[in-house]
Amino acid sequence: MRTDDFRFELPAELIAQAPAEPRDSARLMVLRRAARTIEHHVFRDLPRLLNPGDLLVVNDTRVMAARLFGARLDTGGAVEVLLVRPFTDTRWEVLLRPARQATPGRQFVFETSAGPLGAAVTARRDGAIELEFQHAFDPATVGAVPLPPYIKHFHGDPEQYQTVYSREPRSAAAPTAGLHFTPGLLAELERSGVGRTAVTLEVGPGTFKPVAVEDPRDHPLHAEHITVPAPAADAIARAKESGRVVAVGTTVVRTLEHVAGECGAVAPYKGWTQLKILPGDAFNVVDVLITNFHLPRSTLLMLVCAFAGREFVLEAYREAVARGYRFYSFGDAMLVLP
Repeated sequence: MRTDDFRFELPAELIAQAPAEPRDSARLMVLRRAARTIEHHVFRDLPRLLNPGDLLVVNDTRVMAARLFGARLDTGGAVEVLLVRPFTDTRWEVLLRPARQATPGRQFVFETSAGPLGAAVTARRDGAIELEFQHAFDPATVGAVPLPPYIKHFHGDPEQYQTVYSREPRSAAAPTAGLHFTPGLLAELERSGVGRTAVTLEVGPGTFKPVAVEDPRDHPLHAEHITVPAPAADAIARAKESGRVVAVGTTVVRTLEHVAGECGAVAPYKGWTQLKILPGDAFNVVDVLITNFHLPRSTLLMLVCAFAGREFVLEAYREAVARGYRFYSFGDAMLVLP
């Protein structure tokens, strides 16, 4: 297996810079694995493509207002911080740009929604930077919502980068497969007999880290915190008996397959995952996948290839390019059926 096995040509103009409006008007490519067929729909067709008794499993995390702009206290040199995860109310793991400024003891001041906020570097190890802030703050509102680096021209409402069912702000990026749902579509799915439950994976910025090694098995994934509540575990167990588990996004796939691997089945769980799913790996929980179109050579594309077959998925990606599908976070969607 080589990283270059997951390369495809993508014209830059197909990288979506804004979401479809309304959300559920995004295009939906449907792959049927057994028949190896490709169909073309819109996302609001989903109730007619799923079956009564199917269970949607969504990631209900919310993106933090995690992007802070500030300056060195001594020189005034500009810096930018992305909050990654908290250790305490005031101590956070962050990404800092420029990274060379992350000298232990160095102090900064950031402009936030609540006024100036001081911070100092307390540690830098294994590529992680820790900042101690002057006081606790609300990660939902302190800064700006971060957008992926390939979205360069978006000037809309930051709420468009949140799912309609998001809850606690604990992520540095959105679980983007869920961005296509609207309250009306969710209600229609419920009326059609499709259930819904939620798990949480707190998405870290490592989701955008390119695979830079020749063998993807050597690419490390950052640890991300996951939670499976007891009601979700119960709903998934029932769905495995009489329906299908429909994972909304790769974060849900990784959450469910990690917990099943640790516990033997999906059970109530709180902990960390670094699960990387590559072609040849087994899927013990997920039957159906809803996902977006991902970057070439990315671990997200590799997961989809593991689920549906590399050649079939890359064939679908080539067709998506030829038909002008929109790619990445604000782009169109793919439904992979058995």
